Amino acid sequence: MSLSNDPEHIAISKSGGIKIDWKDGHHSQYGLTYLRDECPCAGCTGAHGTAPRQPAPAEAFPMFQPALKMLGVEQIGNYAIRIDWSDGHKAGIYSWDHFRRICPCAECQAGVEPAL
Repeated sequence: MSLSNDPEHIAISKSGGIKIDWKDGHHSQYGLTYLRDECPCAGCTGAHGTAPRQPAPAEAFPMFQPALKMLGVEQIGNYAIRIDWSDGHKAGIYSWDHFRRICPCAECQAGVEPAL
């Protein structure tokens, strides 16, 4: 069975993340920090010859930083969404293919097709 890159249901929580139920029966859940770190835009991936964005290193005595949130989500055609982040970033277009490729579940991370 091949993986489907077509979502059946998408649940968006601006303070919690995104859950996607795929048409092939697979379920994916993406936390906010994970989604922000997996931004597919050229600036974050280094596609323009710049260094890719790196997650901020953990500090021994971190200063207060407001929690990362999605300020808004915009549908892009029938293939993607764009997320407006509370850190001021909004260039990434998250396609359904990208969401499926970065699924953080154990089966997908191990490269195994999920069982139905």
